[in-house]
Amino acid sequence: MANTFLAAVEARRTYYGLGKEEVVKPERIKEIVNHAVKHSPTAFNSQSARVVVLFGKESDKVWDITKEELRKIVPAENFAATEERINGFAAGYGTVLFFEDQTVVENLQEQFALYADNFPIWSNQSSGMLQFVVWTALEEEGLGASLQHYNPLIDEEVRATWNLPKEWKLIAQMPFGKPTVEPGAKDFQALEDRVKYFG
Repeated sequence: MANTFLAAVEARRTYYGLGKEEVVKPERIKEIVNHAVKHSPTAFNSQSARVVVLFGKESDKVWDITKEELRKIVPAENFAATEERINGFAAGYGTVLFFEDQTVVENLQEQFALYADNFPIWSNQSSGMLQFVVWTALEEEGLGASLQHYNPLIDEEVRATWNLPKEWKLIAQMPFGKPTVEPGAKDFQALEDRVKYFG
């Protein structure tokens, strides 16, 4: 069991080359996301995560929004590379949008004033754990994914397009699909410079 889990952790990589071909049914993606949202840890069992999963043309929309928002700020002479990158995310089968419900965070800040400054930090940490669980589970199903952060640039349009509550703060976007390009070799820093043991 432990070896299987660690192998899955090791296998998870960033895939930029994605295709729209169906690797697994949408129902399986829903099972994975539901399981991850239910069982990923949160501070004070706050369960502050909110997730939107977009398939097909709905997934394309989020990348069209991203492209148009970027067009407003990226110089025209540099936009071709930006557009190519965004088109790569749009080429996938779907996109997972990760949010944190700020109502939950603010309520905890009121209830536990001593830790008020920490709740936004803990909220982001729990979101990161959820993202990792979903990413690794998608990889286990034969899907490639990457993690993107075009928030807050796209926040308002995303909220309006899918009629989402204003309290949902967008944290990250995860395009996924059939891998079309394998990731390159990964370099690792020396563990003795990164980890210390005592006792």
